[in-house]
Amino acid sequence: MASVKMTALALVLTATATLLSLFQISSAAVYKVGDSAGWTTIGNVDYKMWAATKTFQVGDIIHFEYSSQFHNVMRVTHRMYRACNSSAPLATYTTGNDSITITTRGHHFFFCGVPGHCQAGQKVDINVLRTTGMSPTPSVPAFPPPPSVPAAKVNGPSPNNAVSLKSFKSLLCKLALSIAVFAVFVSNAAAA
Repeated sequence: MASVKMTALALVLTATATLLSLFQISSAAVYKVGDSAGWTTIGNVDYKMWAATKTFQVGDIIHFEYSSQFHNVMRVTHRMYRACNSSAPLATYTTGNDSITITTRGHHFFFCGVPGHCQAGQKVDINVLRTTGMSPTPSVPAFPPPPSVPAAKVNGPSPNNAVSLKSFKSLLCKLALSIAVFAVFVSNAAAA
């Protein structure tokens, strides 16, 4: 009986630890570029300052919200970014509601390809910094090639810049703890 009880407890603890570790790494945030102003040339939005106030991580989602009649989003190289050269972008997004998941650390350069918009400041450098203890950045492209269908529409984040999954993680941790307590209770009842 004692060995069954210990095995059940070990299984519950292993399952709980696995659940907690899975949800520990899923702390992605959604950032709406330009916050409430969105992706625009109106209002003198300083996208460089906007990006400088954020701490981007791999897995975060960068959301561009704009009028597709007047703007677009182009992913470009650093050289193209500096020169506002839109002749050969790595990817082009045109839905007006584009969400791009960051998959690697390093710089990710975007600008509006409408003539004059990049020169007017409608460009952003999303920099995902290396942190201690992380492995080197893989040598795969930062983003997949542009899809042949429009990007999926997602609800925009709240005006506070990012939607965190912390409350969801907290709920799941409580659920895992409840399961562990229940399993101990069941194993005690079975032993009796």
